Amino acid sequence: MATLIRRWIAVLIGVVVIAGLVVLLIISVVDPTTAAKTATSRSHRLVRPRPLPRQDPQDATCPPVTNALPGMPAVSDPCNIYSADGPGDLSPAAQAARPLIYVPNGLSDTVDEIDPATYQVVREFGVGALPQHIVPSWDMKTLWVTNDQGNSLTPIDPVTGAPGTPVHVEDPYNMYFTPDGHYAIVVAEALQRLDFRDPHTMALVHSLRVPCRGVDHMDFSANGTYLIASCEFSGQLLKVDVASQSVVGTLALGTGAVPQDVKLSPDGKVFYVADLTADGVWEVDGDSFRVLGFLPTGKGAHGLYVSRDSLDLYVSNRDAGTISVISFATRQVIATWVLPPESGAHLGRESGIASPDMGGVSADGKVLWLSGRYDADVYAIDTTTGKEIARIPVGYGPHGVCVWPQPGRYSLGHTGILR
Repeated sequence: MATLIRRWIAVLIGVVVIAGLVVLLIISVVDPTTAAKTATSRSHRLVRPRPLPRQDPQDATCPPVTNALPGMPAVSDPCNIYSADGPGDLSPAAQAARPLIYVPNGLSDTVDEIDPATYQVVREFGVGALPQHIVPSWDMKTLWVTNDQGNSLTPIDPVTGAPGTPVHVEDPYNMYFTPDGHYAIVVAEALQRLDFRDPHTMALVHSLRVPCRGVDHMDFSANGTYLIASCEFSGQLLKVDVASQSVVGTLALGTGAVPQDVKLSPDGKVFYVADLTADGVWEVDGDSFRVLGFLPTGKGAHGLYVSRDSLDLYVSNRDAGTISVISFATRQVIATWVLPPESGAHLGRESGIASPDMGGVSADGKVLWLSGRYDADVYAIDTTTGKEIARIPVGYGPHGVCVWPQPGRYSLGHTGILR
Protein backbone atom coordinates (compact mmCIF):
# COMPACT_ATOMS: atom_id res chain seq x y z
CA MET A 1 0.00 0.00 0.00
CA ALA A 2 2.81 2.42 0.92
CA THR A 3 4.53 1.69 -2.38
CA LEU A 4 1.32 2.45 -4.30
CA ILE A 5 0.91 5.78 -2.47
CA ARG A 6 4.50 6.82 -3.28
CA ARG A 7 3.86 6.07 -6.97
CA TRP A 8 0.73 8.18 -7.01
CA ILE A 9 2.59 11.07 -5.31
CA ALA A 10 5.34 10.90 -7.95
CA VAL A 11 2.72 10.96 -10.71
CA LEU A 12 1.01 13.99 -9.17
CA ILE A 13 4.32 15.89 -8.89
CA GLY A 14 5.06 15.16 -12.53
CA VAL A 15 1.65 16.46 -13.55
CA VAL A 16 2.17 19.67 -11.57
CA VAL A 17 5.59 20.28 -13.16
CA ILE A 18 4.24 19.72 -16.68
CA ALA A 19 1.28 22.00 -15.97
CA GLY A 20 3.62 24.75 -14.76
CA LEU A 21 5.69 24.53 -17.91
CA VAL A 22 2.55 24.73 -20.04
CA VAL A 23 1.40 27.83 -18.16
CA LEU A 24 4.77 29.53 -18.69
CA LEU A 25 4.61 28.70 -22.37
CA ILE A 26 1.12 30.18 -22.64
CA ILE A 27 2.24 33.35 -20.82
CA SER A 28 5.17 33.82 -23.16
CA VAL A 29 2.87 33.47 -26.16
CA VAL A 30 0.15 35.73 -24.78
CA ASP A 31 2.69 38.32 -23.49
CA PRO A 32 5.70 38.27 -25.83
CA THR A 33 7.32 41.13 -23.89
CA THR A 34 8.19 38.63 -21.14
CA ALA A 35 10.44 36.68 -23.48
CA ALA A 36 11.76 39.88 -25.00
CA LYS A 37 12.69 41.27 -21.59
CA THR A 38 14.49 38.06 -20.69
CA ALA A 39 16.41 38.04 -23.97
CA THR A 40 17.29 41.70 -23.57
CA SER A 41 18.63 41.26 -20.06
CA ARG A 42 20.79 38.37 -21.18
CA SER A 43 22.08 40.42 -24.10
CA HIS A 44 23.05 43.26 -21.76
CA ARG A 45 24.89 40.86 -19.52
CA LEU A 46 26.85 39.53 -22.47
CA VAL A 47 27.95 42.92 -23.79
CA ARG A 48 28.72 44.50 -20.44
CA PRO A 49 32.38 45.64 -20.44
CA ARG A 50 34.63 43.35 -18.44
CA PRO A 51 37.71 44.56 -16.57
CA LEU A 52 40.89 44.04 -18.55
CA PRO A 53 43.51 41.77 -17.00
CA ARG A 54 46.16 43.94 -15.42
CA GLN A 55 48.57 44.21 -12.55
CA ASP A 56 47.47 47.01 -10.28
CA PRO A 57 49.70 49.03 -7.96
CA GLN A 58 49.40 47.45 -4.52
CA ASP A 59 48.70 50.65 -2.60
CA ALA A 60 45.10 51.77 -3.11
CA THR A 61 45.46 54.89 -0.95
CA CYS A 62 46.94 58.32 -1.62
CA PRO A 63 49.90 58.80 0.72
CA PRO A 64 51.54 62.22 0.90
CA VAL A 65 53.90 63.01 -1.96
CA THR A 66 57.42 62.69 -0.55
CA ASN A 67 60.98 63.23 -1.78
CA ALA A 68 59.74 65.87 -4.18
CA LEU A 69 62.04 67.63 -6.61
CA PRO A 70 63.52 70.60 -4.71
CA GLY A 71 61.88 73.85 -5.76
CA MET A 72 58.73 72.22 -7.12
CA PRO A 73 55.48 73.68 -5.72
CA ALA A 74 54.07 71.34 -3.08
CA VAL A 75 51.35 68.86 -4.02
CA SER A 76 48.38 69.91 -1.89
CA ASP A 77 46.15 66.91 -2.69
CA PRO A 78 48.01 63.59 -3.23
CA CYS A 79 44.81 62.05 -4.60
CA ASN A 80 44.58 64.74 -7.28
CA ILE A 81 47.73 66.34 -8.64
CA TYR A 82 45.42 68.49 -10.80
CA SER A 83 43.58 69.96 -7.81
CA ALA A 84 44.76 73.46 -8.79
CA ASP A 85 43.31 73.04 -12.29
CA GLY A 86 39.62 73.39 -11.39
CA PRO A 87 37.19 75.43 -13.51
CA GLY A 88 38.18 79.08 -13.62
CA ASP A 89 41.00 78.69 -11.07
CA LEU A 90 43.36 81.04 -12.92
CA SER A 91 46.69 82.32 -11.62
CA PRO A 92 47.34 86.09 -11.77
CA ALA A 93 49.45 85.62 -14.92
CA ALA A 94 46.69 83.62 -16.60
CA GLN A 95 44.02 86.13 -15.55
CA ALA A 96 45.86 88.82 -17.50
CA ALA A 97 45.79 86.77 -20.72
CA ARG A 98 43.42 87.39 -23.58
CA PRO A 99 41.23 84.28 -24.10
CA LEU A 100 42.33 82.77 -27.42
CA ILE A 101 42.79 79.42 -29.11
CA TYR A 102 46.27 79.27 -30.68
CA VAL A 103 46.65 77.03 -33.74
CA PRO A 104 50.06 76.14 -35.25
CA ASN A 105 49.56 75.25 -38.92
CA GLY A 106 52.45 72.95 -39.73
CA LEU A 107 52.08 72.98 -43.50
CA SER A 108 51.20 76.66 -43.82
CA ASP A 109 53.97 77.89 -41.47
CA THR A 110 51.46 80.14 -39.75
CA VAL A 111 49.64 80.54 -36.45
CA ASP A 112 45.90 81.26 -36.33
CA GLU A 113 44.24 82.77 -33.26
CA ILE A 114 40.59 81.92 -32.65
CA ASP A 115 38.25 83.92 -30.41
CA PRO A 116 36.48 81.21 -28.33
CA ALA A 117 33.45 83.46 -27.87
CA THR A 118 32.77 83.93 -31.60
CA TYR A 119 34.54 80.86 -33.06
CA GLN A 120 36.23 83.17 -35.57
CA VAL A 121 39.89 83.54 -36.52
CA VAL A 122 40.92 87.01 -35.35
CA ARG A 123 44.61 86.96 -36.27
CA GLU A 124 47.05 85.05 -38.46
CA PHE A 125 50.83 85.50 -38.59
CA GLY A 126 53.78 83.74 -40.14
CA VAL A 127 56.36 81.76 -38.17
CA GLY A 128 59.29 79.45 -38.89
CA ALA A 129 59.01 76.25 -40.90
CA LEU A 130 56.81 73.43 -39.57
CA PRO A 131 55.34 74.85 -36.36
CA GLN A 132 54.30 71.85 -34.27
CA HIS A 133 53.03 72.97 -30.85
CA ILE A 134 52.25 76.13 -28.91
CA VAL A 135 53.62 75.79 -25.39
CA PRO A 136 52.85 77.88 -22.27
CA SER A 137 55.97 78.66 -20.24
CA TRP A 138 56.39 77.48 -16.65
CA ASP A 139 55.48 80.93 -15.30
CA MET A 140 52.66 81.26 -17.87
CA LYS A 141 53.93 84.65 -19.03
CA THR A 142 54.94 83.50 -22.52
CA LEU A 143 53.56 81.15 -25.14
CA TRP A 144 56.20 79.53 -27.36
CA VAL A 145 55.66 78.32 -30.94
CA THR A 146 57.96 75.37 -31.65
CA ASN A 147 59.11 75.82 -35.26
CA ASP A 148 60.55 72.36 -35.83
CA GLN A 149 62.26 72.67 -39.21
CA GLY A 150 62.68 76.40 -38.78
CA ASN A 151 65.00 75.74 -35.81
CA SER A 152 63.38 78.51 -33.80
CA LEU A 153 60.93 79.36 -31.05
CA THR A 154 58.53 82.25 -31.62
CA PRO A 155 57.39 83.92 -28.37
CA ILE A 156 53.81 85.15 -28.05
CA ASP A 157 52.60 87.67 -25.46
CA PRO A 158 49.45 86.03 -24.02
CA VAL A 159 48.14 89.41 -22.85
CA THR A 160 47.87 90.71 -26.41
CA GLY A 161 48.33 87.62 -28.56
CA ALA A 162 51.08 89.37 -30.51
CA PRO A 163 54.21 87.47 -31.62
CA GLY A 164 57.74 88.55 -30.72
CA THR A 165 61.24 88.00 -32.10
CA PRO A 166 62.09 84.32 -32.76
CA VAL A 167 64.86 82.62 -30.76
CA HIS A 168 67.23 80.18 -32.48
CA VAL A 169 66.88 76.62 -31.12
CA GLU A 170 67.78 73.37 -32.84
CA ASP A 171 64.97 71.00 -33.86
CA PRO A 172 62.23 72.08 -31.41
CA TYR A 173 59.55 69.49 -32.14
CA ASN A 174 58.06 69.93 -28.68
CA MET A 175 58.92 71.62 -25.39
CA TYR A 176 58.35 71.01 -21.68
CA PHE A 177 59.47 72.57 -18.40
CA THR A 178 60.89 70.85 -15.33
CA PRO A 179 58.48 71.01 -12.35
CA ASP A 180 60.81 73.35 -10.45
CA GLY A 181 60.83 75.79 -13.37
CA HIS A 182 64.62 75.71 -13.65
CA TYR A 183 64.81 74.32 -17.19
CA ALA A 184 62.98 74.21 -20.45
CA ILE A 185 63.30 70.81 -22.12
CA VAL A 186 63.36 71.16 -25.89
CA VAL A 187 62.43 67.83 -27.46
CA ALA A 188 64.74 67.56 -30.46
CA GLU A 189 63.03 64.58 -32.05
CA ALA A 190 65.11 64.28 -35.25
CA LEU A 191 68.37 64.74 -33.35
CA GLN A 192 67.42 62.16 -30.67
CA ARG A 193 68.04 64.64 -27.88
CA LEU A 194 66.42 66.28 -24.89
CA ASP A 195 68.00 69.71 -24.59
CA PHE A 196 67.85 71.29 -21.13
CA ARG A 197 67.80 75.07 -21.63
CA ASP A 198 67.40 78.27 -19.68
CA PRO A 199 63.59 78.71 -19.49
CA HIS A 200 63.76 82.41 -20.41
CA THR A 201 66.69 82.92 -22.78
CA MET A 202 66.63 79.34 -24.14
CA ALA A 203 70.42 79.15 -23.86
CA LEU A 204 71.57 75.51 -23.91
CA VAL A 205 72.67 74.11 -20.53
CA HIS A 206 72.86 70.35 -21.15
CA SER A 207 72.07 68.12 -24.10
CA LEU A 208 70.94 64.57 -23.30
CA ARG A 209 71.30 62.01 -26.08
CA VAL A 210 68.47 59.46 -25.80
CA PRO A 211 68.71 55.73 -26.71
CA CYS A 212 65.57 55.65 -28.84
CA ARG A 213 64.07 57.07 -32.04
CA GLY A 214 61.32 59.64 -32.26
CA VAL A 215 61.21 60.99 -28.72
CA ASP A 216 58.31 63.44 -28.67
CA HIS A 217 55.86 63.56 -25.70
CA MET A 218 56.25 63.26 -21.94
CA ASP A 219 54.83 63.85 -18.48
CA PHE A 220 56.32 64.05 -14.99
CA SER A 221 55.84 61.97 -11.84
CA ALA A 222 53.75 63.38 -9.00
CA ASN A 223 56.89 64.31 -7.03
CA GLY A 224 58.60 65.71 -10.13
CA THR A 225 61.74 63.60 -9.79
CA TYR A 226 61.40 61.74 -13.09
CA LEU A 227 59.67 61.97 -16.45
CA ILE A 228 58.29 59.33 -18.80
CA ALA A 229 58.80 60.11 -22.50
CA SER A 230 57.42 58.33 -25.57
CA CYS A 231 59.65 57.29 -28.47
CA GLU A 232 57.35 57.10 -31.48
CA PHE A 233 59.61 55.46 -34.05
CA SER A 234 61.14 52.75 -31.85
CA GLY A 235 58.04 51.80 -29.83
CA GLN A 236 59.65 52.57 -26.48
CA LEU A 237 59.25 54.65 -23.36
CA LEU A 238 62.10 56.41 -21.56
CA LYS A 239 62.44 57.15 -17.87
CA VAL A 240 64.62 60.19 -17.20
CA ASP A 241 65.84 61.40 -13.81
CA VAL A 242 65.14 65.14 -13.70
CA ALA A 243 67.82 66.18 -11.21
CA SER A 244 70.68 64.33 -12.92
CA GLN A 245 69.23 64.82 -16.42
CA SER A 246 70.02 61.21 -17.26
CA VAL A 247 68.18 58.19 -18.69
CA VAL A 248 67.48 55.64 -15.94
CA GLY A 249 65.28 53.17 -17.83
CA THR A 250 63.78 52.07 -21.14
CA LEU A 251 60.59 50.08 -21.70
CA ALA A 252 59.58 48.40 -24.97
CA LEU A 253 55.84 48.41 -25.63
CA GLY A 254 55.89 45.61 -28.22
CA THR A 255 56.32 45.08 -31.92
CA GLY A 256 54.64 47.77 -33.99
CA ALA A 257 53.91 50.09 -31.06
CA VAL A 258 53.85 53.81 -31.92
CA PRO A 259 53.49 55.66 -28.57
CA GLN A 260 52.30 59.26 -28.62
CA ASP A 261 50.99 61.54 -25.88
CA VAL A 262 51.65 60.78 -22.19
CA LYS A 263 49.52 61.83 -19.22
CA LEU A 264 49.67 61.01 -15.49
CA SER A 265 46.54 59.97 -13.58
CA PRO A 266 45.29 62.35 -10.85
CA ASP A 267 46.49 60.00 -8.07
CA GLY A 268 49.94 59.85 -9.65
CA LYS A 269 49.94 56.07 -9.98
CA VAL A 270 49.36 55.44 -13.68
CA PHE A 271 50.93 56.98 -16.77
CA TYR A 272 48.56 56.76 -19.74
CA VAL A 273 50.30 56.49 -23.12
CA ALA A 274 48.36 56.80 -26.37
CA ASP A 275 49.43 54.43 -29.16
CA LEU A 276 48.76 55.37 -32.77
CA THR A 277 48.86 51.83 -34.21
CA ALA A 278 47.70 49.79 -31.22
CA ASP A 279 44.57 52.00 -31.31
CA GLY A 280 44.36 52.55 -27.61
CA VAL A 281 46.09 53.59 -24.41
CA TRP A 282 48.81 51.81 -22.43
CA GLU A 283 48.74 51.99 -18.64
CA VAL A 284 52.20 52.15 -17.08
CA ASP A 285 53.41 52.17 -13.48
CA GLY A 286 56.09 54.85 -13.54
CA ASP A 287 57.80 53.90 -10.27
CA SER A 288 58.39 50.26 -11.22
CA PHE A 289 58.37 51.14 -14.94
CA ARG A 290 56.18 48.26 -16.08
CA VAL A 291 53.01 47.91 -18.15
CA LEU A 292 49.83 47.50 -16.08
CA GLY A 293 47.30 47.08 -18.87
CA PHE A 294 45.93 48.36 -22.17
CA LEU A 295 42.64 50.05 -23.07
CA PRO A 296 41.37 49.93 -26.68
CA THR A 297 39.90 53.31 -27.63
CA GLY A 298 39.89 53.87 -31.40
CA LYS A 299 42.00 53.92 -34.51
CA GLY A 300 44.93 56.30 -34.28
CA ALA A 301 44.83 57.11 -30.54
CA HIS A 302 46.94 60.23 -30.20
CA GLY A 303 46.18 63.06 -27.73
CA LEU A 304 45.34 62.82 -24.00
CA TYR A 305 43.54 65.52 -21.96
CA VAL A 306 42.34 65.53 -18.34
CA SER A 307 38.81 66.82 -17.71
CA ARG A 308 38.55 69.97 -15.63
CA ASP A 309 37.06 68.00 -12.69
CA SER A 310 39.92 65.45 -12.93
CA LEU A 311 37.46 62.56 -13.27
CA ASP A 312 38.01 61.61 -16.90
CA LEU A 313 40.64 61.39 -19.61
CA TYR A 314 39.78 62.45 -23.16
CA VAL A 315 41.52 60.44 -25.90
CA SER A 316 41.54 61.79 -29.46
CA ASN A 317 41.40 58.91 -31.96
CA ARG A 318 42.84 60.68 -34.98
CA ASP A 319 42.15 58.04 -37.62
CA ALA A 320 38.71 57.09 -36.33
CA GLY A 321 37.27 60.59 -36.07
CA THR A 322 36.27 59.95 -32.46
CA ILE A 323 37.06 60.92 -28.88
CA SER A 324 37.03 58.27 -26.16
CA VAL A 325 36.32 59.14 -22.53
CA ILE A 326 38.15 57.06 -19.91
CA SER A 327 37.08 57.09 -16.27
CA PHE A 328 40.08 57.41 -13.96
CA ALA A 329 38.12 55.66 -11.21
CA THR A 330 37.31 52.50 -13.18
CA ARG A 331 40.04 52.71 -15.83
CA GLN A 332 37.48 51.85 -18.48
CA VAL A 333 36.12 53.63 -21.56
CA ILE A 334 32.74 55.09 -20.55
CA ALA A 335 31.84 57.00 -23.73
CA THR A 336 32.84 57.47 -27.35
CA TRP A 337 32.04 60.70 -29.17
CA VAL A 338 31.83 60.58 -32.96
CA LEU A 339 32.64 63.77 -34.83
CA PRO A 340 30.62 64.62 -37.95
CA PRO A 341 32.32 63.72 -41.25
CA GLU A 342 34.53 66.22 -43.01
CA SER A 343 33.45 67.98 -46.19
CA GLY A 344 36.37 70.32 -46.81
CA ALA A 345 40.02 69.91 -47.76
CA HIS A 346 41.68 66.60 -46.89
CA LEU A 347 45.39 66.03 -46.81
CA GLY A 348 46.63 62.65 -47.97
CA ARG A 349 43.78 60.43 -46.79
CA GLU A 350 40.27 59.30 -47.57
CA SER A 351 37.74 62.08 -47.14
CA GLY A 352 34.74 61.93 -44.86
CA ILE A 353 36.44 61.20 -41.54
CA ALA A 354 37.37 63.92 -39.06
CA SER A 355 40.93 63.84 -37.70
CA PRO A 356 40.93 65.03 -34.05
CA ASP A 357 44.52 65.48 -32.96
CA MET A 358 45.84 67.75 -30.20
CA GLY A 359 44.53 70.65 -28.14
CA GLY A 360 43.16 71.27 -24.67
CA VAL A 361 40.18 71.90 -22.41
CA SER A 362 38.67 75.35 -21.86
CA ALA A 363 39.17 77.12 -18.55
CA ASP A 364 35.60 76.35 -17.48
CA GLY A 365 35.88 72.73 -18.61
CA LYS A 366 32.92 72.94 -20.97
CA VAL A 367 34.72 72.73 -24.32
CA LEU A 368 37.39 70.40 -25.66
CA TRP A 369 39.35 72.07 -28.48
CA LEU A 370 41.20 69.83 -30.95
CA SER A 371 43.00 70.36 -34.23
CA GLY A 372 41.81 68.53 -37.34
CA ARG A 373 45.26 67.37 -38.35
CA TYR A 374 44.40 66.35 -41.91
CA ASP A 375 41.43 68.64 -42.47
CA ALA A 376 42.55 72.27 -42.00
CA ASP A 377 39.98 72.70 -39.22
CA VAL A 378 39.74 73.11 -35.46
CA TYR A 379 36.93 71.34 -33.58
CA ALA A 380 35.11 72.72 -30.53
CA ILE A 381 33.39 69.85 -28.66
CA ASP A 382 30.88 70.07 -25.82
CA THR A 383 32.29 68.01 -22.92
CA THR A 384 28.82 67.41 -21.47
CA THR A 385 27.17 65.98 -24.56
CA GLY A 386 30.14 65.07 -26.75
CA LYS A 387 28.56 67.01 -29.62
CA GLU A 388 30.48 69.30 -31.93
CA ILE A 389 29.78 72.97 -31.21
CA ALA A 390 31.78 74.52 -34.02
CA ARG A 391 34.27 73.70 -36.75
CA ILE A 392 36.61 76.56 -37.64
CA PRO A 393 38.65 76.61 -40.89
CA VAL A 394 42.35 77.30 -40.30
CA GLY A 395 45.64 76.82 -42.17
CA TYR A 396 46.94 73.48 -43.44
CA GLY A 397 48.24 70.83 -41.08
CA PRO A 398 47.02 72.20 -37.72
CA HIS A 399 48.69 70.35 -34.85
CA GLY A 400 49.40 71.24 -31.20
CA VAL A 401 46.57 73.66 -30.41
CA CYS A 402 46.90 75.62 -27.17
CA VAL A 403 43.80 76.79 -25.29
CA TRP A 404 44.72 79.85 -23.23
CA PRO A 405 44.36 80.78 -20.48
CA GLN A 406 44.05 77.58 -18.45
CA PRO A 407 43.77 77.06 -14.68
CA GLY A 408 46.78 75.95 -12.64
CA ARG A 409 49.80 77.21 -10.67
CA TYR A 410 52.52 76.39 -13.20
CA SER A 411 52.95 74.83 -16.64
CA LEU A 412 54.90 71.71 -17.52
CA GLY A 413 54.64 72.61 -21.20
CA HIS A 414 53.32 70.82 -24.28
CA THR A 415 49.92 72.34 -25.17
CA GLY A 416 49.16 72.95 -21.50
CA ILE A 417 49.97 70.44 -18.75
CA LEU A 418 49.26 72.44 -15.64
CA ARG A 419 49.44 71.58 -11.95
